[in-house]
Amino acid sequence: MTMPDHTTDVGGTLLVPVANAEAADRQLDTAIDIATDHSARILLVYVLEVPPQLSLQDGRRYLLEDETEAMLEEAAASVASRGIPVDRRIRMARGVATGIVGAADEHDVDAVLLGWRGRPPRQDVILGSHLDRVLRDAGCDVLVKRIKTPTDDVESVLVPIVGGPHDEFAAEAAASVARANDADATLLHVLESDEPELTREAARAVLAETAGVFEGVSSVERELLEADDVAGTITDRTTEHDLTVLGVSRGGLVQRKLLGTISEAVGRHAAGTVVLAKRHDPVPSRLRRLGSRLGR
Repeated sequence: MTMPDHTTDVGGTLLVPVANAEAADRQLDTAIDIATDHSARILLVYVLEVPPQLSLQDGRRYLLEDETEAMLEEAAASVASRGIPVDRRIRMARGVATGIVGAADEHDVDAVLLGWRGRPPRQDVILGSHLDRVLRDAGCDVLVKRIKTPTDDVESVLVPIVGGPHDEFAAEAAASVARANDADATLLHVLESDEPELTREAARAVLAETAGVFEGVSSVERELLEADDVAGTITDRTTEHDLTVLGVSRGGLVQRKLLGTISEAVGRHAAGTVVLAKRHDPVPSRLRRLGSRLGR
């Protein structure tokens, strides 16, 4: 793969909020892959949460630690060493999510890549209070990476096609990672045994269309399985791959009634690293479009 020229024609901005050095390292490997593939720049942001008894300016004066600035500087140097344009900012805000959404708006970013540790859900909180708010309020695309194990060597990427409007965005992100790592990709659709959303013909058609996103990837396999438990079947297959990338299930992650949907279940229980993708303004589901074309 020919590396893009990062000195000209920068193609968009990827915002990566960082909280500590370990999380930054694990977020940045995926961020660098995506930025490399799209000739994009990376904006690193640390949000300093300032309590209401202090002004935001006083927050910088009294709360900001030298270690935070050093962490940002080190992360920026790591990105720059890969030939990717990078900026870093420290943003004062009353809340972490407010700071992230505000930074995304101010800098007109194209996407945000968040880190998630996969903690159990709580009442009225699905992924986490900060993550839920960013997913709901950000005016751009959002990627959520479950940080469980390092993904230094990505040789195989699994892309479940679950039928939601965010599948295409997930496929685009997965293709970027696959190209950057010279990794193989497997596209998977699981037909429900009792009431499949698609006929086998329509499912094969959507897998074939999705494969078109993976231009430049050395090996792209398409698999069609039938099972009663879609999320469980996908989760079982994640043990065979280094990274799983899938779109948020229909309706999104941030509605409480959707707790337990395919994307969240796989995100929590999959082996290895998982990236969930949410397009800000999704196109209608290709599964639904293709199903309609093929007579469903």
